[in-house]
Amino acid sequence: MVPSEIFLSHASKDKELAETLAQVLRTHGLPVWFSRTNIRGAQQWHDEIGAALRRCDWFVIVLSRHAVNSMWVKRELLFALQQNHFENRIVPLLVESCDYEKLSWTLSLSQFVDFTTSFDDGCRALLRIWGIGFDPTMKSPA
Repeated sequence: MVPSEIFLSHASKDKELAETLAQVLRTHGLPVWFSRTNIRGAQQWHDEIGAALRRCDWFVIVLSRHAVNSMWVKRELLFALQQNHFENRIVPLLVESCDYEKLSWTLSLSQFVDFTTSFDDGCRALLRIWGIGFDPTMKSPA
């Protein structure tokens, strides 16, 4: 099922990777919500995150050493794990070796998408979940 909107959870120190990934998803026709582009200055950012988590129908989490130490990534994941609408729609992206069980022991039950060897291969595998072919030339908005 193609997402109506993807929540992209990431540590602030992984913002460049998250921005690139969001661009790839958007150029392939998938709407993405993530804090870097969807929260404007004066907004109550924690309220915006909560609203997005309730609205989005897929949860993609960027797993890195920064993410496993991020209180906000953990909060987002724990909220997503409690929501029925994310059942079988939580996708962990492993971008580097890390102790992801610090976030939740339940992550080991999910099928990971491996970004550790190649960003393009990771994008290809991620898009395949929704039946979309990856075009590596579509890494930035037209």
